[in-house]
Amino acid sequence: MILETPVRVVVGLGNPGARYGGTRHNVGFWLADELARAFGGSFRPEPRFFGDLSRIRVDGRDCWLLKPTTYMNRSGQSVSAFAGYYGIAPEELLVVHDELDLEPGVVRLKRGGGHAGHNGLRDLLKALGRPDFLRLRVGIGHPGDKDAVVDYVLGRPSRDDETSVRAALARAAGLLPLILDGQHQRAMNSLHAAR
Repeated sequence: MILETPVRVVVGLGNPGARYGGTRHNVGFWLADELARAFGGSFRPEPRFFGDLSRIRVDGRDCWLLKPTTYMNRSGQSVSAFAGYYGIAPEELLVVHDELDLEPGVVRLKRGGGHAGHNGLRDLLKALGRPDFLRLRVGIGHPGDKDAVVDYVLGRPSRDDETSVRAALARAAGLLPLILDGQHQRAMNSLHAAR
């Protein structure tokens, strides 16, 4: 059953470079970095995959961490190159991205769906050809005006919002063993019960 497929790769979406490091759009990178720290991994540039790559071991399972360095709107180039090389199906991916429709501190796990205007997801859907990957939607809140969204996502959160986001990412990181094991419903129930 596709819903309970074990995950082999965690893809954190973001933009490369110090200029973007602390921005809301980079929360996917924040989680990838947190997982590497927590499980003894380190990232190295991997030019053939257009990204930075780390391999970790979690409760006896190997897991790749991938941070595309193509910029957000070309994320699919990196993910499809990596997945194609290693024979990884879309349903074996967990994609971590910022979510305007959720408040800071809220994270939600879901399978499939559209891109809802998110450029990284739009490019991934185009590159992978199907929406079967698992998503970890990390709430960053909404500026209240659609015309302000670009500056908002490329801006830094307030200290309180960043604290809330990082606490939510820590909760998600603690559920990685369940996600890698394919126990996605249990992980969803645990995440969705918080806040």
